[in-house]
Amino acid sequence: MSGVSGTSEAQAQERLRRWRLVLGGGGADGTGCELRGQDAAMDGALSALYGSRRPDGPGGPGSRTAGLGASAPSVARWLGDIRTYFPTSVVQVMQRDAIERLGLSALLLEPEMLEAVEADVHLVGTLLSLNKVMPETTKETARAVVRKVVQQLEAQLSTRTRATLGGALDRSARVSRPRHRDIDWDRTIRANLKNYLPEHRTVVPERLIGHGRAAQSVKKDVVLCIDQSGSMAASVVYASVFGAVLASMRAIATRLVVFDTAVVDLTDQLDDPVDVLFGTQLGGGTDINRALAYCQSQITRPADTVVVLISDLYEGGIRDEMLKRVAAMKASGVQFVTLLALSDEGAPAYDRDHAAALAALGAPAFACTPDLFPEVMAAAIEKRPLPIPDMTEQR
Repeated sequence: MSGVSGTSEAQAQERLRRWRLVLGGGGADGTGCELRGQDAAMDGALSALYGSRRPDGPGGPGSRTAGLGASAPSVARWLGDIRTYFPTSVVQVMQRDAIERLGLSALLLEPEMLEAVEADVHLVGTLLSLNKVMPETTKETARAVVRKVVQQLEAQLSTRTRATLGGALDRSARVSRPRHRDIDWDRTIRANLKNYLPEHRTVVPERLIGHGRAAQSVKKDVVLCIDQSGSMAASVVYASVFGAVLASMRAIATRLVVFDTAVVDLTDQLDDPVDVLFGTQLGGGTDINRALAYCQSQITRPADTVVVLISDLYEGGIRDEMLKRVAAMKASGVQFVTLLALSDEGAPAYDRDHAAALAALGAPAFACTPDLFPEVMAAAIEKRPLPIPDMTEQR
């Protein structure tokens, strides 16, 4: 019994320790559990960001105030501490919170600070928003940080994207006299069920249906039209990486257009997504109609074109003209896809009226994760229904 009792007591102490780390503050904070050694250091790192109890704080006795400050040396030490005590995923969340809660963006303009951070998509978005005020001494370090994240994303996303879209391109060119290895047996059997011979328990395939192999010539045109307003930062990063992957496929002609109130065509930089990202300018207004007008002017093969608008649909331009352009493109045979976000950040904020208007045109708008994007593009290429996530989960 003493062994069981000892185990139970240890579990209780561990629960108290965890509650003490969650509660923060000075002393035992009502738990009766004092922190020592590494636990105390972890608590200090958390308190520096999420608040420490100071009797004389602005909010009165016991108020919680941020304690990190905007001193570069102290922030650098703090970055080192959290990388020591917490896993990478937690470090990235804490860095993001530090930038948002304590206004530490300016410190990222220092090369020494950039070298200390744990890079991720959200940090890249912050760096891109600072691009125009970034001193030359910092730009090379910033590019190195962005390139590291881009290379990681390409490694994660490129293989599956090429495989999924390659199969869709093959299937989009169906032939009636396929070679044996290209026969689509499922479709062939369904098409010939009327020729079933019960006595032989077999189907006589009068008509074969198969997959045509995509030749080396361009089979589809894809236009990525990306809203570069500040709220779309993560989407811009992912879309740029996917744009580079699509551009590397010879059967797809890819165009990448970014916009706010102006429109910039970055297609000639698609061989290096880092150049694409530094060619964007996060922030500013939004003129979707103007961007779609440019994209529409670039379409030469509407029946073989997929236009992907990535935007939260907060339109600053002419709403009715925007909707007319979408309707005209769809009527000409263009496959039109609207993504409210291309990220893993969860439910986005978006203009629901504009989303409903697009849905009424047969162009439903929905948020898309990077994992789902290849499937969405494959469906658009094959002109079949899009794999739209449950919209109730995106509200």
